Amino acid sequence: MSKNDSRSFVEQIADINENFPQWYTDVVIKTQLVDYGPVKGTMVIRPYGYAIWENIQHELDKRFKATGHQNAYFPLLIPMSFFTKEAEHVEGFAPEVAVVTHAGGEELAEPLAIRPTSETIIGNMYSKWVQSYRDLPVLINQWANVMRWEKTTRPFLRTSEFLWQEGHTAHATEEEAMEETMKMLGVYKEFAENCLAIPVITGRKTEKEKFAGAEATFGMEAMMKDGKSLQAGTSHYLGQNFAKAFDIKYLDKDGALKYVYTSSWGVSTRLIGAIIMAHGDQRGLVLPPVVAPVQAVIVPIAAKKGGVMEACVALKARLESAGVRVKLDDTDNSPGWKFNEWEMRGVPVRIEVGPRDLEAGKVMIFRRDTCVKEEYPLEGVEESVQSLLAAIQRDMLEAARARRDERIVDADDVAGILRGVEGGNFVRAGWCGCRECEDKVKAETAATARVYAAENTHEKCAVCGKKAAHTIIFARAY
Repeated sequence: MSKNDSRSFVEQIADINENFPQWYTDVVIKTQLVDYGPVKGTMVIRPYGYAIWENIQHELDKRFKATGHQNAYFPLLIPMSFFTKEAEHVEGFAPEVAVVTHAGGEELAEPLAIRPTSETIIGNMYSKWVQSYRDLPVLINQWANVMRWEKTTRPFLRTSEFLWQEGHTAHATEEEAMEETMKMLGVYKEFAENCLAIPVITGRKTEKEKFAGAEATFGMEAMMKDGKSLQAGTSHYLGQNFAKAFDIKYLDKDGALKYVYTSSWGVSTRLIGAIIMAHGDQRGLVLPPVVAPVQAVIVPIAAKKGGVMEACVALKARLESAGVRVKLDDTDNSPGWKFNEWEMRGVPVRIEVGPRDLEAGKVMIFRRDTCVKEEYPLEGVEESVQSLLAAIQRDMLEAARARRDERIVDADDVAGILRGVEGGNFVRAGWCGCRECEDKVKAETAATARVYAAENTHEKCAVCGKKAAHTIIFARAY
């Protein structure tokens, strides 16, 4: 890439306020997070994007193991007959399933689905592994790829193939399975807020919006900067639906054979899209330090003078020893170009080191979230950077929470819901609980019921005027 090409790389981003979808596409491509795959709807996750995913994996995996879960791996190919065993599940996923019919030059005796999710194949295995109450609970997580043949795609947000984790657990009682479902929803919320700096609203989904085959689905909804919601994770209480479909039984202490109760829960590379749209600005990415591939970049100023490069190398070593993910940009691009590039890539902290800085025993540090630059003493700069990264992480969450909270409004009728979502807001409104009213909101406003609000604060349904059974968070969504 020539310097002129690089300059274009920095400059050509659509206006975030005028064309948010194009801004998003420009950012994910020009920051080299992804590229388009040769098959329609697929993406190639490039090293910078994959490094974010690795940090997400690292943080989540710690939390899964701390709650007693173990990782395993299940096959990509699933016999189509498995999907017919749980009627609601097969109906929900049938339009998205990719099917293998030939292999080794021959037609297969039974078509094989490329997993859109793994409840069926894992249910089949659990039926072999669970025999006694002593075998319970089963607490397993899988890091894998899945395929869902989407008609409309966008990198990270909705692609034909994506990466995710899917937890699948089996329990002796309904109470234990529901406790697991809610526990993992809580794990997701804590992770989203403390690692991604994204405040989320969690709650139960309506029957229309729940996972196919679940008794109840609980979602985690995040507000993007354009006011739309992104479903950032889900946790499902499956009851005994898959246990009965796949004959997962255990011999209880009382000598009776009983079906287990199961749960499943997952998040995906969609979280990278959430980070981009919740925090990004006109300059590009703004990455929370916990998951940023590079937490600090050192930019030499007048690198050939006054021992600047030697000082930068030493500073890099000091920061690495302090546990900071740091990069020294020793390319021959101009400092201004480097500033633009690393700002676009969302690196939380930029450290500028020049001859005058060294003479004065200081450095200039720029923080990406506020675009503020300040002087810091060179001595003890490791501790300063560590403290600054913690402050950025905290401040990004608080800024995102403040943006979200001021854009949650109430409505008493469909017209109010429409005004709210057109203004880029989440809207709280009463709902009687009937499917017809939920469908009417979507038809007239393009907003969907995201989750039940924590409290029922509305007396009447916004659609029919009858007594409200629930207050719903409505929003347009990705």
